[in-house]
Amino acid sequence: MQQRIPETDAKLKAIQEREKSLMLQLSLCNQLCSVTTKTALVPVITGLLHDNLPFDSFVICVADAAEKEYNIFFHDDEKSQSELKGTPHFVADGFFDTALQSADPVVFNLLNLSAKNTPVFIARARQVGMREAVAFPLHYHKNNPSVVFMFYKRQGSFDRNAERLLKSISLQMALTISNILLTQKLNNHTGTPSNFKDQVIEQQQETHNPDTIFTDVVAKSDELQEVFKLVSQVAPSDSGVLLLGESGTGKEVIASAIHNLSPLKNRNMIRVNCAAIPENLIESELFGHEKGSFTGATERRKGKFELANNSTLFLDEIGELPLNMQTKLLRVLQENEFERIGSSRTIKVKVRIIAATNRNLFEEMAGGRFRSDLFYRLNVFPIVIPPLRERKSDIQPLSNYFIDLYCSKSGKKPVALSPKVLEAMMIYTWPGNVRELKHAIERSILLSDGKKITKMHFPEMTSATDAEGEKHPNISLLDVEKAHILKVIKLCNGRISGPNGAAARLGVPPTTLASKMQKLGISKKHTF
Repeated sequence: MQQRIPETDAKLKAIQEREKSLMLQLSLCNQLCSVTTKTALVPVITGLLHDNLPFDSFVICVADAAEKEYNIFFHDDEKSQSELKGTPHFVADGFFDTALQSADPVVFNLLNLSAKNTPVFIARARQVGMREAVAFPLHYHKNNPSVVFMFYKRQGSFDRNAERLLKSISLQMALTISNILLTQKLNNHTGTPSNFKDQVIEQQQETHNPDTIFTDVVAKSDELQEVFKLVSQVAPSDSGVLLLGESGTGKEVIASAIHNLSPLKNRNMIRVNCAAIPENLIESELFGHEKGSFTGATERRKGKFELANNSTLFLDEIGELPLNMQTKLLRVLQENEFERIGSSRTIKVKVRIIAATNRNLFEEMAGGRFRSDLFYRLNVFPIVIPPLRERKSDIQPLSNYFIDLYCSKSGKKPVALSPKVLEAMMIYTWPGNVRELKHAIERSILLSDGKKITKMHFPEMTSATDAEGEKHPNISLLDVEKAHILKVIKLCNGRISGPNGAAARLGVPPTTLASKMQKLGISKKHTF
């Protein structure tokens, strides 16, 4: 029997520990990046963070822009948060300033405090039995520097593993605090649009271009209303925005809405699809080039950053950007300057960045395909756009909008969706999201010869039955529905209900799916 080599076991264990640590970091950053309010911050601090940094009390302090005073931004004890609200503390108190000047956590022994210089919240911590405080600075930008204070009843509780974890999430935590402060500022801003949808509609009417209409403005779902709210909050500022969502969810439409509601609306928003440009041309596309700088460079050309100066640059599919270009992009975002290819002259720009991707950037970072420092620079104000399958209540109003649009374009009289088609649309999972819905409606309008749409082509459904479709090109809608439901049930290993069941995947109640299966003649023997 072959014996395991102790050295190999040790290496394997070390790799497993690193993977476990990385997954924890990603999980914490994932939770923090979606937080835009203090209320949403509470469960992250008291949940996953507390489980892995078992502190007895957690406080975040934020200084004013002049760095003379600081206030309690967050306290995990509601009573203390309320009582200390608005109480200023001096930055030069020996605690906040000491932490701010250090790159590492600073440990304070609370048993040796001088009552004269001790901040109120630290003195209170000692009174309730805390013996040690660990202070750690959060460095993101020069304005509003922050310090985290973690209190422990037992000395020596903060170890090297805790220090590594805290350092690994410190930048994301700083970004989260910045996002919360930004949200508060925007909510108090008198110029914030009171009705986002009215603003969008008004601007759409000014464009007189039906193709640029913000189609999701007709959406009814709570999920989209939350997106509208976030857009109205961030649009008046100059903060960067990261749009996250599957392909076809409308990220470019949301980017346009942010630009059109911003002070930059009178300037053109410059668009770049990072996935559509060959790797050897992307640097020239972004930063421009001088005449003769490479083969084919017959004239000087400005890049997208230069064209977007004093305006908005929309970087679509940012997750596809090659690593070497990620480094160069990061420099521009940090320094607001670059050089054209073939030139040594530095060009200064002021550009608002809106980036978008359908990739999971946490997985991309874990795989070494996306720079974490670039992610944190882009992830100032993230907005997640939910897929269409998670907002089924938007399908009918969006469909009606697209029907009106394409009937008008094709010169046809308005048509309606038959009940059976609408029912099938509600069951379908729409992997291509709003874009797929738009194309499906356009195709159906062109093929329709009556007052109702009675047939609709679903590419994903028919792909499972291509061979049958070739033999029977006039396959009925019921057959298409049946094929798709069978496909989903098989993917779920025959499970109908539950979080991993076919009903949840299709976005319908289990009873509705069971009824539909009975109508279509689907029994359990068909599902395996």
